[in-house]
Amino acid sequence: MYYSAGTYESFVHPEKPKDVDKKSAYIIGTGLAGLTAAFYLVRDGQMKGEHIHLLEKSELAGGSCDGRRDITKGFFMRGGREMDNHFEVMWDMFRDVPSLEHPGLSVLDEYYRLNKHDPNYSLCRATVDCGKDAHTDGRFELDRDSAIALSRLFITPESELEDKKISEVLPESFWSTNFWLYWQTMFAFQRYSSALEMKRYLCRYVHHIDGLPDFSALRFTKYNQYESLILPLVKYLESHGVRIEYGMDVKNVVVVHEDGKIIAKQIVYVRNGEEQTIDLIEDDLVFVTNGSCTDSTCYGDQTHAPDLSKLENGKGEAWDMWKKIAAQAENGEFGNPAAFCNDIEATNWMSATVETSNEEVIRHIIDICKRDPRAGKVTTGGIVTVKDSADNWYLSWTINRQPQFHSQDKNSVLVWLYALNTRAEGNYVKKAMRDCTGEEICREWLYHIGVPEDRIEPLAADACNTTTCFMPYINAFFQPRKNSDRPHVVPDGSVNLAFLGQFTETPRDTIFTIEYSMRTGMESVYTLLDIDRGVPEVWGSKYDVRELLRACYYAVDKKPISEIKLSFKEKELLKIALKKIQGTDVELLLRDSGLIE
Repeated sequence: MYYSAGTYESFVHPEKPKDVDKKSAYIIGTGLAGLTAAFYLVRDGQMKGEHIHLLEKSELAGGSCDGRRDITKGFFMRGGREMDNHFEVMWDMFRDVPSLEHPGLSVLDEYYRLNKHDPNYSLCRATVDCGKDAHTDGRFELDRDSAIALSRLFITPESELEDKKISEVLPESFWSTNFWLYWQTMFAFQRYSSALEMKRYLCRYVHHIDGLPDFSALRFTKYNQYESLILPLVKYLESHGVRIEYGMDVKNVVVVHEDGKIIAKQIVYVRNGEEQTIDLIEDDLVFVTNGSCTDSTCYGDQTHAPDLSKLENGKGEAWDMWKKIAAQAENGEFGNPAAFCNDIEATNWMSATVETSNEEVIRHIIDICKRDPRAGKVTTGGIVTVKDSADNWYLSWTINRQPQFHSQDKNSVLVWLYALNTRAEGNYVKKAMRDCTGEEICREWLYHIGVPEDRIEPLAADACNTTTCFMPYINAFFQPRKNSDRPHVVPDGSVNLAFLGQFTETPRDTIFTIEYSMRTGMESVYTLLDIDRGVPEVWGSKYDVRELLRACYYAVDKKPISEIKLSFKEKELLKIALKKIQGTDVELLLRDSGLIE
């Protein structure tokens, strides 16, 4: 497997891999990583569909990319997905997956046209004082120490950031900046999250720094991610003869080490309460989704808080399977699940979905986001963060294009909200979020969008329906880690075993994105089948001097160098440097970026 860039290999149809007709594939888990692996086995690996077996425990494919309606409790959306124009693997795949709504178009065509005609941007990024605009106004408000520390983090090698927290590399003043407000709430970072992962994010999305404050860098699907992405992909695979076997609770993959080779020999699973096995040979390729950010999700509804009584650190079916596989390694080559799953108090947060058609509630929404959510277009443009809840739940909420579900009533609106602090009391509801019913969580949200207090309780009870999701491992991939804690997509020496998903290591890309999961799917297939086409590399904006200079300009709130506070010595050195570059391309680059006038 190798990486490529540019269009030379983008549209190539690779040769049929050697002996692929003799091979079969068993893919454990049907999240986007597993489905992507199946896609590339079909399209580029040219494996027969009937040779590909997707093993799924639940009744639906999609993994964490879910979205469903319970006819008695309401709509559940554990999370949403933000996308950008440089999800290279995603677009490589979805250009060949047919749209379910528009015959003759691909999912990419559909997505491109939607976001071209209805571009995403926010008109209110944060609120204070019960729904008033916090007027962050696109500013980062980085002080000198914070700006220097971020720059230093950008160029620090990953090897020096292993097991370090963000708080160990950034100054105290950073936590009060708008930059941190945007960053923390958009990506769900905490002060104790991995400095290594923050560096990756900085490097990966440096080309989007100007779009961070107002979300103009982002793009979204028309419906929830299950209906917009998972369903068309499943239909594509089924049309090629790929089987999804539901009710398959995989417990372990038995691995042997022979003559320097790693060989998966057996899959152990439970079906209908009975333990069974699948014996494997070297031509049987096994793709394992190790770990899960949504493992052990606890659900609540309008009148019930989620039941957390059975949660235990490190326990969960996906984690248990990974631990069994990791225990078979000779030199830690299957990763270290304990680095991610052993502190659920650090890795949890909670989301909720509010459904309403009440005009009074919708009027308050319109007052904040300046758009009618029933118009079928971009509404909030991304999350609206309740800034003055930072010491409480730290609540954010968003309304994507409506309807979010085909089955949704045309007059109803679905609001997704989440909070980073599940143990703290709310500003209005004096309880920890994790202990609240859906109705109580709705009260807190209504308070923060400016609903008068005498109207909050009747509206939460009678005009809204709220479902909740407590996810103990949702931030597990942000735990401080070593590079060796995540297994390589294909461990060195592996003949037929690959790892997929958010807890697998692929260089330069960022976890908590659908692109990351999909990239591991593509890389695994390309490696095990030795496909003669390059995997598109992670977009290289961190190496583009134009993007770096532009990022500097926006990071200092669009000020030229001459307006930045510098010491006398620094000013003199700057004069000398600017004089030396006069008449050169460097001067032109600085002018184009806005750093000099």
